[in-house]
Amino acid sequence: MNLHLKYTQELFSKSLEITGSKSEANRLLILKALYPSIQIENLSNSDDSKVMQQALASDQEVIDIHHAGTAMRFLTSYFALQQGRNTLLTGSERMQQRPMKILVEALKDLGADISYEKQEGFPPLRILGKKITKKNVKLKANVSSQYISSLMLIGSCLQDGLCIELEGKVTSVPYINMTLSLLNEIGVEGAFEDNTIRIAPLKSKLSSSKVVVESDWSSASYFYSIVALTDLPIEIQLSSYKKDSYQGDSSLVSIYEKLGVRTRFEEHSIVLDKDPDFVKTEATFSETLDLSGSPDIAQTIAVTCFGMGLSCHLSGLHTLKIKETDRLVALKTEIEKLGGNVVITNDSLTLDKIETSAIKSNIAIDTYQDHRMAMAFAPLALRTDLIINNANVVSKSYPDFWNDLKALGFQMN
Repeated sequence: MNLHLKYTQELFSKSLEITGSKSEANRLLILKALYPSIQIENLSNSDDSKVMQQALASDQEVIDIHHAGTAMRFLTSYFALQQGRNTLLTGSERMQQRPMKILVEALKDLGADISYEKQEGFPPLRILGKKITKKNVKLKANVSSQYISSLMLIGSCLQDGLCIELEGKVTSVPYINMTLSLLNEIGVEGAFEDNTIRIAPLKSKLSSSKVVVESDWSSASYFYSIVALTDLPIEIQLSSYKKDSYQGDSSLVSIYEKLGVRTRFEEHSIVLDKDPDFVKTEATFSETLDLSGSPDIAQTIAVTCFGMGLSCHLSGLHTLKIKETDRLVALKTEIEKLGGNVVITNDSLTLDKIETSAIKSNIAIDTYQDHRMAMAFAPLALRTDLIINNANVVSKSYPDFWNDLKALGFQMN
């Protein structure tokens, strides 16, 4: 499905319900599979979370998680613990190009039985579940936080718990802290100090506990972008959010304040509106913006700055190269199709300022099977008519996205 998005002469102020964070939901789904007494509310309706639920409910040997990278990483550790079970964990063609060696080798160091069915270091994985008795493992600290969280989620099921020593500078602290906070919330003891993560073994049965999944902050980023890009008065209320969020992407509040977007916290929601005193200046992002703790909002920020005629330099983006697509290359390609100029390295993106009047019109944005490419570029329809190719890819994390944009007054066909 390709969507033609058009500038609307009137935006509507709306209240929207945003689906639960798939990052939190997928962690909790693994924990619920390990500890069935857990009750989950506001579960994500994303494709990724549906795939995770289907995989955990299946008794088949072959588990296909399609494009769901979080599911691939979390399920690898989960199935390694399922004594006597033989699992072939596989995914889409792109998933079979995404590296798994760091996690697989860490699990094998702990005693897991995992092998590669095709190319070494990549899915599909053959996992023979067994009892894991070792507790100490080392990982490079700058790897994807999902490898680290995958191990943390099973730590309390090991007879002596788990001790993860991270070597070097840790680059994904918010996601590690999210996992630790969720473990603590259900009653698992753990700590993260001096590059060492310790998860205590659970000696007694968990009591029944209810966990409410906070709505997804990365999904909220697209509405921050809409408010930043429009010249019209607008107020958008998004539920359900909290001030003391576990999610690193909640840094949106301070980042977009610099782009003229105010955030007001209410009881279970946030309200976004335009700062009437905002003046766009070259100093907005004159210094490098380090997104190592929240790389998933890099695409949104880059497109917002492009649409506002601002330059920016974003760093800490090394994990974007192994997502659904190489997001740095994809951003450069699509922004330059629109008339921009982007320089990328292995972990950074620099966007040059252009006049907004120079943004090209009716350009087709390729999405590369990446939900965030579709959603990050959509708000740019407030500056120019554009086409989003394969627009239904948003179902991976936010199935209601296009309906919510229609509710705000966006025109599409």
